[in-house]
Amino acid sequence: MITGITDGKIMVRRCLVTFKPFRIFVVGIGFFSLCFLMTSLGGQFSAKRLGDSPFTIRTEVLGSVESRGVLRKISDMLEVILKRMDSLSKLDNTSTTEARRLDELSSAINRFQPAGLVEKIQAIAQNVSNMAIRVEQILQSSLVQGRAIRDGTSNQCEVPRDPLFPECPGKVDWMRARWTSDPCYAFYGVDGSDCSFLIYLSEVEWFCPPLAWRNHTSPPTQHALQEKAPKRQAAFRTDLSVLLDQIGTGKESLSFMKRRIRRLAQQWATAANRLDAKLEQRWRDQKKILVHVGFLTEESGDVFSPKVLKGGPLGEMVQWADILTALHVLGHNLKISMSVKELQGFLGVPPGRGSCPLTGPLPFDLIYTDYHGLQQMKQHMGLSLKKHKCHIRVIDTFGTEPAYNHEEYAMLHGYRTNWGYWNLNARQYMTMFPHTPDNSFMGFVSEELNETEKRSIQQNKVNNMAVVYGKEASMWKQGKEGFLQILHRYMEVHGTVYYETQRPPEVPPFVKNHGLLPQHELQQLLRKAKLFIGFGFPYEGPAPLEAIANGCIFLQPKFNPPHSSLNHEFFRGKPTSREVSSQHPYAEQYIGRPYVMTVDYNNSLEFDSAIREIMSTKVEPYLPYEYTCEGMLERVHSYIQHQDFCAPESPFIPNNFSRQKSDGGSRITSPLFVPLPNSTALVWASNVTAPSAWPPLNSLRLLVSQEGQSCVEACQSAGFVCEPAHFRFINTKEALHGLNVQCEVVDSEINHILPAFSVLRRECGLQRDPLLFSCAGHSLKYRRLCPCRDFLHGQVALCKYCL
Repeated sequence: MITGITDGKIMVRRCLVTFKPFRIFVVGIGFFSLCFLMTSLGGQFSAKRLGDSPFTIRTEVLGSVESRGVLRKISDMLEVILKRMDSLSKLDNTSTTEARRLDELSSAINRFQPAGLVEKIQAIAQNVSNMAIRVEQILQSSLVQGRAIRDGTSNQCEVPRDPLFPECPGKVDWMRARWTSDPCYAFYGVDGSDCSFLIYLSEVEWFCPPLAWRNHTSPPTQHALQEKAPKRQAAFRTDLSVLLDQIGTGKESLSFMKRRIRRLAQQWATAANRLDAKLEQRWRDQKKILVHVGFLTEESGDVFSPKVLKGGPLGEMVQWADILTALHVLGHNLKISMSVKELQGFLGVPPGRGSCPLTGPLPFDLIYTDYHGLQQMKQHMGLSLKKHKCHIRVIDTFGTEPAYNHEEYAMLHGYRTNWGYWNLNARQYMTMFPHTPDNSFMGFVSEELNETEKRSIQQNKVNNMAVVYGKEASMWKQGKEGFLQILHRYMEVHGTVYYETQRPPEVPPFVKNHGLLPQHELQQLLRKAKLFIGFGFPYEGPAPLEAIANGCIFLQPKFNPPHSSLNHEFFRGKPTSREVSSQHPYAEQYIGRPYVMTVDYNNSLEFDSAIREIMSTKVEPYLPYEYTCEGMLERVHSYIQHQDFCAPESPFIPNNFSRQKSDGGSRITSPLFVPLPNSTALVWASNVTAPSAWPPLNSLRLLVSQEGQSCVEACQSAGFVCEPAHFRFINTKEALHGLNVQCEVVDSEINHILPAFSVLRRECGLQRDPLLFSCAGHSLKYRRLCPCRDFLHGQVALCKYCL
């Protein structure tokens, strides 16, 4: 029986191959009429076997509007394919290639074996769609070949073997097999012919050489340059109404951001006026900027918006609201995208599935997004992402270190995560706190109090009142009872834990729980409290800074050992090896006592002593300058005007900068680096012309780390900060010589701890890949050359002469 069926299939296939197109046309009518009849009668059979298909619902549905709609769709498809077959029947005798394609068509027909009614309908629709595409390809191929012969271009579309374009043949083969996989290829004129492939690959993409017979008066898409509009000067804005309209509505997250912008509007206006006066009317280029908030798009899942009123994390929304406001106040031309559809429209994404480049030059100078948005841009920008990625700035809460950012290096050395690997300049990642000097510090703002408010707070402080940092009931679980009981002996404990109807059982009875409070009510609570106490989570949020700004002392747990991606689930998979020594390292390191106390919560004596010390300590409200509106405007202004990752960096050649001078008639070379008085650091020599750079080279402080010490730690211990932009100036033999390093061998390698040297082996290594210049790297066997710099008090992101 099986043999008989197989023989029958072979006979049908051979008949189809030998039939003339018109006969295929007739057979097609008969076959699809049969399919339609089966579909029409299918309800009678499926009614007897309701359990046959997981998609079967009930018998009444079979005659419903939905079922008739599906049948109508199939009928429309049949009409389309019959028209195509009619056109095909009018062509000359088919070639061998077309016969092979018809053979594939007949195989598709033979494979059609529907099971249940709904499956029948779906299978018919899918097979009809596939066959329509196949016939369309056969028809277009035949028409294109005929047109090429008539036009005399058939010999002009041979695939070139050009050593300057080695990938061209492979790309043409790929296009032959896959050009129908994305409608964007047809949008750019690809029709299945080799000529269209070569035109696309040379004028839209850049894998093949330009065709000599093409009209090259207009530049190819990938080389098209937007007409340079005259530069416009950015002017500070104090009216935020346009920005509020741009943000839109429809989500609680957007409402939260708009409420925050309105509440701080006056402080932004005051800050703008101050910075304007500080810059003394200096020219500032107005930039075209796209802000795509990827984590709030529906396509990314948007788990944040539903939790805004339920105690969910707000830190990201706080930061994005402040970024939008800063860019608007600085006077830039801003577009805001909160969906993939808006992103596609702003960028000029061609219709399709994202395989093709953009339809024109990038219409923006800068794009601010997050990791979710970066992934969405990759899906929809095609090859254009690689070309335009220098314009992108990624808002990245916890930071991305160079070893994780470099895709190939990360794969080879165990640094690959789901978040890194984008091969950006590490300074394109912008963090919430200045914890990763390899990245740029973006930050956010806290509300600044005037002198009257500060005096009022000090007069109304309740000395024995504590507020717990923990809005979700889950934060109160596991091991909190011991130190909370000690706290309760001294202070009245308040909480702001979200609940709907009943008090959360995790919250001890002695805690006065206010529930989730609006921002202004929470602020009033903090203005009365003496202590704001952390549970160890969440990490590095904005709330501790707001509490300190309202006159609270922040008490937090010390982590021993420090938490990192090596030992803690929260950090596992994040593109950083940073060790977090407390819940809020910025508060511990940059603010410190008396405003911040970091103790071991497991040591009851130490915790008890800390509470008593807090009750006897008086503090004024304090806010670091870099977290004021003016501090953020100053920082963002400097980044926009000075950071340019698109302009190629000219190689640094020390001999071009060292000066020759006479000393007793002899010619000697003056060193690039000289000792800094009262320090072990070296600085750029004042008598040597410094190359153009930002931060400027007069901020450079060249130091050597200890074995096992990163440049982050080495610079901090000397009162400086590591500056990755200066690595290229110290990645030289001259720098090693200036530090009196003895090198028997100097190699150039790819490793994120370089430049560095081994004292025992007298081996020195210089960095070969600039993407791996890393402040964070360290090795127990090597001492590193560290490009430190000075910084402004209260503004660690900027050096003394950076503004």
